[in-house]
Amino acid sequence: MRLLSWTALKNSALSLLLLLGLSSCTTVEVADYQDTQPALVLERFFNGPLTAAGMVQDISGKVVRKFNVTMEAHWQGNEGVINEWFVYDDGETQTRVWKIKALGNGRYSGTAGDILGVAQGEARGSALRWRYDMLLPVEGEEYQVHFDDWMFLVNDKTIINQSDIIKFGITVAKVTLVIQKNASLKKQAI
Repeated sequence: MRLLSWTALKNSALSLLLLLGLSSCTTVEVADYQDTQPALVLERFFNGPLTAAGMVQDISGKVVRKFNVTMEAHWQGNEGVINEWFVYDDGETQTRVWKIKALGNGRYSGTAGDILGVAQGEARGSALRWRYDMLLPVEGEEYQVHFDDWMFLVNDKTIINQSDIIKFGITVAKVTLVIQKNASLKKQAI
């Protein structure tokens, strides 16, 4: 999956380095959303057919890529599978299969083919935060990056997902995705 070009990655990192001295050091934690509603429970929302539309922005905010996703999710007990079929604006396609485990108390773990190790997630109130490392292909090479991935349940049919793509501790790109439950969607092959 080519989310952004090497030039965009370098320019984003350089821009952020220049801005680091001007930014404040505040940290938002998932516990900050403890009392928000509706409550985000992955087993409830990611169950059945879903669709999503998203975009990738470089650090300047410029949209460098757009995409659509068809998803099919199901659970057996505390284990879930989320199949994702991506179609990018340049015609590239990609498939990802997440295997998720509900660990109790709002905690989750997950794996997928391009995820390094195990993703760790925690849900509180209407928010869920995923953290994981990924091998990201960029112009024929792969780079290990970290994702700080936040999901916010807006209503029982809509999640807004925002992710920071981080390299060497610097946010080099952002991904925004709107995910919607779609009871009438039939599984589509790409």
